[in-house]
Amino acid sequence: MALWSWPLRLILFAAGLAASFLPRRAEMFLGPKLGRLVLACGGFKLKTVRENIARCFPNWTQAERERLIHLNFEHYGILFFEFLHFFSPLPGHYRAYAGRISVLEGTEHWKKAISRGKGVIFVSSHLGFWEMSAAAAGLAGMAPTVVTTYLKPKWLHDKIVAARRSAGVSHAFHPGSVPTVMKALRRGGSAAFMNDQYSRPPMGLPVPFFGVKVDTLAAVAPLALRSGAAVVPVTVHRDAAGLCHVVMEPEIEFGDALRDAERATAIIAAIVERWVRARPEQWLWIHRRFKNVQEGQSLTPPQAELKLERTDPQ
Repeated sequence: MALWSWPLRLILFAAGLAASFLPRRAEMFLGPKLGRLVLACGGFKLKTVRENIARCFPNWTQAERERLIHLNFEHYGILFFEFLHFFSPLPGHYRAYAGRISVLEGTEHWKKAISRGKGVIFVSSHLGFWEMSAAAAGLAGMAPTVVTTYLKPKWLHDKIVAARRSAGVSHAFHPGSVPTVMKALRRGGSAAFMNDQYSRPPMGLPVPFFGVKVDTLAAVAPLALRSGAAVVPVTVHRDAAGLCHVVMEPEIEFGDALRDAERATAIIAAIVERWVRARPEQWLWIHRRFKNVQEGQSLTPPQAELKLERTDPQ
């Protein structure tokens, strides 16, 4: 273990313990202030955020883009406090926290999809406090298996995995996640994918997203075709009071597109884009979503409505 790892571990666990006793209203008050402070100090990955927003909203004024950046960093400040709860040393704390700050909506869509007996594939995005999508489903007894990667260092990986498991969430680690996913689906369970990040070929295919073709995870359609599982979109957003709404939408009706991974992936990407356009201030703009995009390939997206609300209570 690196020499710096022990101090970091102690700091995170101490911060996690402190967060365990922090009221939700305090997180919603302090988070935006922390985000504004980070932005005032130069902003974490601010260059990437500006480039992404300018690409996705070319018709917005500079003032509108700056307003979005301001609100987005307030969101990151809240996220900081939310993620600290992974490191609480108190047994069962993360499970209790997830149950306290999240509400699961649209469960009738999952019930309808799971009744076919072929399992359900959830597709989601890094919107709001996205970890609540899996936690809320786990607490509701849906036993989701999330597809993710191994984290380093090992103690960090183990701590986060243990917290998720406490909320009823299982894991399929990539690379090599397919057998675990298929096992979960064959027993009538659920698997969850994040479909809003860059994914290089061959795992990713170029499909339209905010007006350009960009490599996007294309694993969902082949798995759904192979297993017969239904594909259910799940989005998360945080309201002004701090409640995380985990919303399950109706099963995606792919039709013949399910046999064409590119067409099916484009359908999923369009759903994710709809979510981001609705609540752009709560998306992960710091991610380099548009890697390797060739300029001049614009598909001329429609102008988005400006829906930006403050995340801290007045």
